[in-house]
Amino acid sequence: MASETTAGGPATDDQSARPRAAVISNPTKQGIDALRAAVERAEERQGFAPSLWIDTLEDDPGKGMAREALDAGVDLVIAAGGDGTVRSVAAGLSGSGVPMGIVPLGTGNLFARNIDVPVNDPDDAVVLAFSGTDRTVDLLVADVVRPNGAQESHTSLVMAGIGIDAAMISNTNPELKKRVGWLAYVDAGLRSLPASQPFRIAFRMDAGRHHRSKVSSILVANLGYLPGNIELVPDAEIDDGRLDVVRLQPRNLFGWLFVWRTVAWENRVLRKSAFGRQLMDLTGGDRHRAVAYSRGRSVEIDIDGEPQEFEIDGDEFGEIVSARFRVDPAALTVRVPR
Repeated sequence: MASETTAGGPATDDQSARPRAAVISNPTKQGIDALRAAVERAEERQGFAPSLWIDTLEDDPGKGMAREALDAGVDLVIAAGGDGTVRSVAAGLSGSGVPMGIVPLGTGNLFARNIDVPVNDPDDAVVLAFSGTDRTVDLLVADVVRPNGAQESHTSLVMAGIGIDAAMISNTNPELKKRVGWLAYVDAGLRSLPASQPFRIAFRMDAGRHHRSKVSSILVANLGYLPGNIELVPDAEIDDGRLDVVRLQPRNLFGWLFVWRTVAWENRVLRKSAFGRQLMDLTGGDRHRAVAYSRGRSVEIDIDGEPQEFEIDGDEFGEIVSARFRVDPAALTVRVPR
């Protein structure tokens, strides 16, 4: 069980009448002492009782701790850590209605970036966690099958992927990631792309008819933005009760230029105007061959041939042979800017 500490000693009658937060953090992260000081200042300003502090464990980055916080009856849970901690705490809070604040302490911080939580200022993130606006958002649930037949269920906040994107994450140099953050993925991508091999999948949306496709990657998204102002899924909404499926299917290395044109030019620029959308319609053939979008409440994916690498929110999750994704609408309440 995680270790717990409560700042300020035993709760008094006055404290028990005030709202109380729980802070779930990785004790090995840098800046924990500064985080405690920032939380204490926010508690005083917002009239909160001293927070319950719960450490994550190596084999549980937050899900069990979130349930422990709920059992303690707290009014707010703050996830202080990287994408893995935030995702795991969110899974534990799913369906509870208790809001989650986020203090980003990782390198990617994908979810925080997508909902405008400050990623480079922990003090501001703490203030937002205590005083921001509550927003109800969707979660993605992924039920996957491993090559040995084992079945697992995972939660995604941003997007999950099968194929080259997951291989790229698996090949990321951890030391380089510590130094330069998400730019380390660029290095991994340049190393992964030449060796990548397209694979065949069978998929169906909302239990409909099966489709077959040859892809380099298939991604299932709850949100559409990636670091570097990459707008991968421009129509994705965090609270629309839908998931978005993106198939990257370039025919060759040259085809990756069409993929890049879609995410860096068409999605970021042309889609913003009526003239740009008309221009996209005139040149849409290559775009639809290289990048294809689908939307629904669920998608089932079966991989033909060799197992493929799998990732969730920028973290590697090993190889799988099939997956079923479904949206869990309005499952999580998060603190966002007013």
